[in-house]
Amino acid sequence: MKMFCITLKPEHLSLIKNLNYLPVGLGNEKFSEEWYQDKVGFNISHKNPYYGEYTFHYWLWKNNNINLDSWIGFCQYRKFWINPNSEVKLESIEDFKGSILKNIPNEFDNFDVILVDEIFVNKFRFSKFIKHNFKKMIKAPHLFFFKTKRTIKFQFDMWHGEGNLDEAIKKLPISEKNDFKEFVNTKVSFNPQNMFICKDKNKLFSYYESLFPWLQECEKIFGFKMTNDYGLKRIYGFLAERYCSYWFKKYAKVTTLPFVFKDLGDYL
Repeated sequence: MKMFCITLKPEHLSLIKNLNYLPVGLGNEKFSEEWYQDKVGFNISHKNPYYGEYTFHYWLWKNNNINLDSWIGFCQYRKFWINPNSEVKLESIEDFKGSILKNIPNEFDNFDVILVDEIFVNKFRFSKFIKHNFKKMIKAPHLFFFKTKRTIKFQFDMWHGEGNLDEAIKKLPISEKNDFKEFVNTKVSFNPQNMFICKDKNKLFSYYESLFPWLQECEKIFGFKMTNDYGLKRIYGFLAERYCSYWFKKYAKVTTLPFVFKDLGDYL
Protein backbone atom coordinates (compact mmCIF):
# COMPACT_ATOMS: atom_id res chain seq x y z
CA MET A 1 0.00 0.00 0.00
CA LYS A 2 1.14 3.52 -0.84
CA MET A 3 -0.37 6.07 1.56
CA PHE A 4 0.05 9.76 0.77
CA CYS A 5 -0.16 11.98 3.85
CA ILE A 6 -1.05 15.56 2.96
CA THR A 7 -0.01 18.49 5.14
CA LEU A 8 0.54 22.25 5.06
CA LYS A 9 3.45 22.13 7.49
CA PRO A 10 7.08 21.27 6.60
CA GLU A 11 7.87 20.40 10.23
CA HIS A 12 5.74 17.25 9.85
CA LEU A 13 8.26 15.56 7.55
CA SER A 14 10.01 13.34 10.08
CA LEU A 15 6.70 12.31 11.65
CA ILE A 16 5.17 11.30 8.31
CA LYS A 17 8.31 9.37 7.34
CA ASN A 18 8.24 7.64 10.73
CA LEU A 19 4.72 6.44 9.86
CA ASN A 20 6.14 5.05 6.60
CA TYR A 21 3.75 7.24 4.64
CA LEU A 22 4.58 9.39 1.60
CA PRO A 23 4.82 13.09 2.55
CA VAL A 24 2.86 15.60 0.47
CA GLY A 25 3.39 19.32 1.09
CA LEU A 26 0.77 21.82 -0.07
CA GLY A 27 0.21 25.52 0.46
CA ASN A 28 2.59 28.47 0.64
CA GLU A 29 5.27 27.09 2.97
CA LYS A 30 8.68 26.07 1.61
CA PHE A 31 9.09 22.29 1.31
CA SER A 32 12.32 20.42 0.59
CA GLU A 33 12.87 17.95 -2.24
CA GLU A 34 11.88 15.13 0.11
CA TRP A 35 8.25 16.12 -0.36
CA TYR A 36 5.77 15.41 -3.10
CA GLN A 37 4.34 18.78 -4.13
CA ASP A 38 1.72 20.18 -6.48
CA LYS A 39 3.76 23.09 -7.86
CA VAL A 40 5.79 21.34 -10.58
CA GLY A 41 4.73 20.05 -13.97
CA PHE A 42 1.06 20.38 -14.89
CA ASN A 43 -0.60 21.83 -11.82
CA ILE A 44 -3.34 24.00 -10.34
CA SER A 45 -1.47 24.80 -7.12
CA HIS A 46 -2.76 28.40 -7.20
CA LYS A 47 -6.25 27.00 -6.54
CA ASN A 48 -5.21 25.31 -3.29
CA PRO A 49 -7.04 27.82 -1.01
CA TYR A 50 -10.27 26.78 -2.76
CA TYR A 51 -9.65 23.15 -3.81
CA GLY A 52 -7.75 21.99 -0.74
CA GLU A 53 -6.12 18.58 -1.14
CA TYR A 54 -7.53 18.21 -4.64
CA THR A 55 -4.72 20.30 -6.11
CA PHE A 56 -2.47 17.35 -5.27
CA HIS A 57 -4.92 14.88 -6.76
CA TYR A 58 -4.90 16.96 -9.95
CA TRP A 59 -1.09 16.96 -9.98
CA LEU A 60 -1.00 13.19 -9.47
CA TRP A 61 -3.45 12.67 -12.32
CA LYS A 62 -1.96 15.04 -14.87
CA ASN A 63 1.70 14.20 -14.35
CA ASN A 64 1.27 10.44 -13.89
CA ASN A 65 4.94 9.97 -13.00
CA ILE A 66 4.65 7.79 -9.90
CA ASN A 67 4.67 4.01 -9.94
CA LEU A 68 1.21 3.20 -8.59
CA ASP A 69 0.97 -0.57 -8.85
CA SER A 70 -0.76 -1.38 -5.56
CA TRP A 71 -3.37 0.02 -3.18
CA ILE A 72 -3.18 3.83 -3.26
CA GLY A 73 -4.50 5.83 -0.32
CA PHE A 74 -4.75 9.36 1.00
CA CYS A 75 -4.87 10.79 4.51
CA GLN A 76 -4.24 14.20 6.03
CA TYR A 77 -2.12 15.46 8.87
CA ARG A 78 -5.19 15.69 11.11
CA LYS A 79 -7.16 12.70 9.77
CA PHE A 80 -5.88 9.12 9.62
CA TRP A 81 -7.19 5.68 8.70
CA ILE A 82 -7.40 3.27 11.62
CA ASN A 83 -6.21 -0.33 11.56
CA PRO A 84 -9.41 -2.33 12.20
CA ASN A 85 -7.43 -4.93 14.16
CA SER A 86 -5.74 -2.52 16.58
CA GLU A 87 -6.76 -0.55 19.63
CA VAL A 88 -6.48 3.18 19.00
CA LYS A 89 -3.71 4.68 21.12
CA LEU A 90 -2.75 8.32 20.80
CA GLU A 91 -0.33 8.94 23.68
CA SER A 92 2.91 8.87 21.65
CA ILE A 93 3.90 8.75 18.00
CA GLU A 94 4.92 5.11 18.40
CA ASP A 95 1.53 4.26 19.94
CA PHE A 96 -0.15 6.13 17.11
CA LYS A 97 1.98 4.35 14.53
CA GLY A 98 0.67 1.04 15.82
CA SER A 99 -2.93 2.21 15.52
CA ILE A 100 -3.05 3.52 11.97
CA LEU A 101 -3.54 1.55 8.78
CA LYS A 102 -0.35 0.05 7.31
CA ASN A 103 -1.63 -2.79 5.16
CA ILE A 104 -4.94 -3.62 3.55
CA PRO A 105 -6.60 -6.61 5.26
CA ASN A 106 -6.78 -9.71 3.08
CA GLU A 107 -10.55 -9.80 3.42
CA PHE A 108 -10.69 -6.58 1.37
CA ASP A 109 -9.19 -8.23 -1.71
CA ASN A 110 -12.59 -8.46 -3.36
CA PHE A 111 -13.19 -4.71 -3.11
CA ASP A 112 -12.01 -1.95 -5.45
CA VAL A 113 -12.23 1.04 -3.13
CA ILE A 114 -12.21 1.82 0.59
CA LEU A 115 -14.02 4.91 1.88
CA VAL A 116 -14.29 6.17 5.44
CA ASP A 117 -17.33 5.18 7.46
CA GLU A 118 -20.34 7.19 6.40
CA ILE A 119 -21.90 9.98 8.43
CA PHE A 120 -25.66 10.51 8.66
CA VAL A 121 -26.61 14.14 8.18
CA ASN A 122 -30.11 13.51 9.52
CA LYS A 123 -28.55 12.60 12.87
CA PHE A 124 -26.71 15.89 13.30
CA ARG A 125 -27.73 17.78 16.40
CA PHE A 126 -30.57 20.10 15.56
CA SER A 127 -28.64 23.02 17.00
CA LYS A 128 -26.17 22.66 14.12
CA PHE A 129 -28.88 23.32 11.55
CA ILE A 130 -30.24 26.23 13.55
CA LYS A 131 -26.75 27.73 13.78
CA HIS A 132 -26.12 27.50 10.05
CA ASN A 133 -29.49 28.64 8.74
CA PHE A 134 -31.95 29.72 11.38
CA LYS A 135 -34.34 31.40 8.93
CA LYS A 136 -34.72 28.30 6.75
CA MET A 137 -35.49 26.09 9.73
CA ILE A 138 -38.13 28.49 11.02
CA LYS A 139 -39.75 28.74 7.59
CA ALA A 140 -39.83 24.94 7.25
CA PRO A 141 -41.04 23.60 10.64
CA HIS A 142 -41.61 20.11 9.22
CA LEU A 143 -37.83 19.71 9.29
CA PHE A 144 -38.01 19.64 13.07
CA PHE A 145 -39.89 16.36 12.91
CA PHE A 146 -39.13 14.56 9.62
CA LYS A 147 -35.48 13.52 9.59
CA THR A 148 -35.87 11.82 6.22
CA LYS A 149 -36.19 15.30 4.71
CA ARG A 150 -32.72 16.21 5.97
CA THR A 151 -30.89 14.82 2.95
CA ILE A 152 -27.38 15.44 1.61
CA LYS A 153 -28.87 18.21 -0.53
CA PHE A 154 -30.57 19.83 2.48
CA GLN A 155 -27.39 19.74 4.55
CA PHE A 156 -25.31 21.16 1.68
CA ASP A 157 -27.76 24.03 1.25
CA MET A 158 -27.52 24.83 4.94
CA TRP A 159 -23.71 24.75 5.13
CA HIS A 160 -22.56 25.86 1.66
CA GLY A 161 -25.21 28.16 0.23
CA GLU A 162 -28.78 27.39 -0.72
CA GLY A 163 -29.13 26.34 -4.34
CA ASN A 164 -25.39 26.04 -4.96
CA LEU A 165 -25.48 22.26 -5.25
CA ASP A 166 -28.35 22.45 -7.74
CA GLU A 167 -26.40 24.91 -9.88
CA ALA A 168 -23.30 22.72 -9.75
CA ILE A 169 -25.26 19.61 -10.79
CA LYS A 170 -26.39 21.42 -13.93
CA LYS A 171 -22.75 21.43 -15.05
CA LEU A 172 -22.46 17.64 -14.97
CA PRO A 173 -22.71 15.61 -18.19
CA ILE A 174 -26.04 13.90 -18.69
CA SER A 175 -24.48 10.53 -17.87
CA GLU A 176 -24.03 11.66 -14.25
CA LYS A 177 -26.45 14.54 -13.78
CA ASN A 178 -29.66 12.66 -13.05
CA ASP A 179 -28.05 9.94 -10.93
CA PHE A 180 -26.09 12.39 -8.78
CA LYS A 181 -29.16 14.57 -8.36
CA GLU A 182 -31.15 11.59 -7.13
CA PHE A 183 -28.29 10.62 -4.81
CA VAL A 184 -28.10 13.96 -3.01
CA ASN A 185 -31.87 14.42 -2.88
CA THR A 186 -32.68 10.98 -1.44
CA LYS A 187 -29.67 9.86 0.59
CA VAL A 188 -29.17 10.95 4.20
CA SER A 189 -25.55 9.80 4.50
CA PHE A 190 -22.23 10.07 2.67
CA ASN A 191 -18.58 9.16 3.22
CA PRO A 192 -16.78 12.33 4.33
CA GLN A 193 -13.27 13.82 4.52
CA ASN A 194 -12.24 13.27 0.87
CA MET A 195 -10.33 10.19 2.00
CA PHE A 196 -10.25 7.07 -0.16
CA ILE A 197 -8.05 4.10 -0.98
CA CYS A 198 -8.11 2.54 -4.45
CA LYS A 199 -6.86 -0.89 -5.41
CA ASP A 200 -5.31 0.35 -8.65
CA LYS A 201 -4.48 3.49 -10.60
CA ASN A 202 -7.08 2.89 -13.29
CA LYS A 203 -10.02 3.26 -10.93
CA LEU A 204 -8.45 6.29 -9.28
CA PHE A 205 -7.73 8.06 -12.54
CA SER A 206 -11.21 7.28 -13.88
CA TYR A 207 -12.58 9.15 -10.86
CA TYR A 208 -10.30 12.10 -11.60
CA GLU A 209 -11.38 12.10 -15.26
CA SER A 210 -14.99 12.50 -14.12
CA LEU A 211 -14.40 14.93 -11.25
CA PHE A 212 -12.02 17.59 -12.51
CA PRO A 213 -13.80 18.64 -15.73
CA TRP A 214 -16.92 19.11 -13.59
CA LEU A 215 -15.15 21.22 -10.99
CA GLN A 216 -13.65 23.36 -13.73
CA GLU A 217 -17.14 23.96 -15.11
CA CYS A 218 -18.30 24.89 -11.62
CA GLU A 219 -15.64 27.60 -11.51
CA LYS A 220 -17.75 29.49 -14.05
CA ILE A 221 -20.47 29.70 -11.39
CA PHE A 222 -18.60 30.21 -8.14
CA GLY A 223 -15.25 31.65 -9.18
CA PHE A 224 -12.61 32.22 -6.49
CA LYS A 225 -13.62 34.48 -3.65
CA MET A 226 -11.49 35.24 -0.63
CA THR A 227 -14.12 35.03 2.09
CA ASN A 228 -14.19 34.21 5.78
CA ASP A 229 -17.03 31.77 5.09
CA TYR A 230 -15.05 28.51 4.86
CA GLY A 231 -18.09 26.61 3.61
CA LEU A 232 -18.22 28.83 0.52
CA LYS A 233 -14.49 29.41 0.00
CA ARG A 234 -13.79 25.66 -0.14
CA ILE A 235 -16.95 24.82 -2.07
CA TYR A 236 -15.01 22.79 -4.66
CA GLY A 237 -13.68 20.47 -1.96
CA PHE A 238 -17.16 20.08 -0.49
CA LEU A 239 -18.67 19.32 -3.88
CA ALA A 240 -15.97 16.70 -4.45
CA GLU A 241 -16.67 15.20 -1.03
CA ARG A 242 -20.26 14.38 -2.01
CA TYR A 243 -19.34 13.35 -5.54
CA CYS A 244 -16.68 10.97 -4.21
CA SER A 245 -19.29 8.95 -2.30
CA TYR A 246 -21.63 8.89 -5.28
CA TRP A 247 -19.09 8.07 -8.00
CA PHE A 248 -17.21 5.27 -6.27
CA LYS A 249 -20.41 3.59 -5.12
CA LYS A 250 -21.73 3.72 -8.68
CA TYR A 251 -18.64 2.43 -10.44
CA ALA A 252 -16.75 0.33 -7.87
CA LYS A 253 -17.21 -2.31 -5.23
CA VAL A 254 -16.83 -0.33 -2.01
CA THR A 255 -16.21 -1.08 1.63
CA THR A 256 -15.34 1.22 4.54
CA LEU A 257 -12.90 1.71 7.39
CA PRO A 258 -12.93 4.07 10.36
CA PHE A 259 -10.68 7.09 10.77
CA VAL A 260 -9.55 9.24 13.67
CA PHE A 261 -8.90 12.95 14.12
CA LYS A 262 -5.35 13.47 15.40
CA ASP A 263 -3.07 16.42 14.65
CA LEU A 264 0.53 15.39 13.97
CA GLY A 265 1.58 18.67 15.53
CA ASP A 266 0.71 17.18 18.93
CA TYR A 267 3.80 14.96 18.59
CA LEU A 268 6.28 17.73 17.85
